[in-house]
Amino acid sequence: MSEEIEQIEQVETNYTSESVTEKKSSSRQLDLFGLEVFYENNKKAITYGGGIILSIIAIFSVYNFYWLPEQQKEANNEAFFAQTYFEKDSFLVALNGGVNVQTADGPKVMMGFKDIADTYSATKTGKLSNYYAGICLLRTGKYDEAISYLENYEGDDEMLAPVAIGAIGDANMELKKLDEAIKFYLKAAEKSNNAFTTPIYLKKAAFAYEQTANYTEALAIYERLKNEFSKSTEAREIEKYIARVKVLGNIQ
Repeated sequence: MSEEIEQIEQVETNYTSESVTEKKSSSRQLDLFGLEVFYENNKKAITYGGGIILSIIAIFSVYNFYWLPEQQKEANNEAFFAQTYFEKDSFLVALNGGVNVQTADGPKVMMGFKDIADTYSATKTGKLSNYYAGICLLRTGKYDEAISYLENYEGDDEMLAPVAIGAIGDANMELKKLDEAIKFYLKAAEKSNNAFTTPIYLKKAAFAYEQTANYTEALAIYERLKNEFSKSTEAREIEKYIARVKVLGNIQ
């Protein structure tokens, strides 16, 4: 009797296993059939969409691996000459170009930072050229235009970034926009908190506050210079500045 029960249970187990297998197989067949139907109904859309994706990938690859590196190389070659004149304080030439220079391929007319920033705007050198163009314009008295170029510089270099922001403060100072100058000096001071640029722009901000007769704020910044950057060049005669604003502001 027990043998018959075992045989029956074995048959039931086999039947159940086979049934599950058949159901899974049937389900897979239905899934495949459904995919075939979906593809047939949407063949054009799928083909069109796939073509778009492939086109995007192709454009991205050409842009990043061919076009952009070539543009970067050209920008570097052009910036070499502009940088040379910039370092000689020939700011108008560095800015506008127009001078004949000798290259490996023969003589050519060099580009200035203005044209490099415009022509190669997608490259790192093109973006950096906004900074140099801004400084050139600042040094040649074109303050509004300098601000425009400096604002287009978006670098995060620990030294250049605060200098670019501080230069906007300088341009506003020349334009007698003292509140704007203070704003950018303080922003420059905090952009990269270090012992070189931060004291420079704190001192400039304090001086600008003096020009607005806000001696309390000027004093606070001078005291910060004394406490946090006592070894900096800007803090050498800090006691004199502190004494001056206390007298001018009648601050005890």
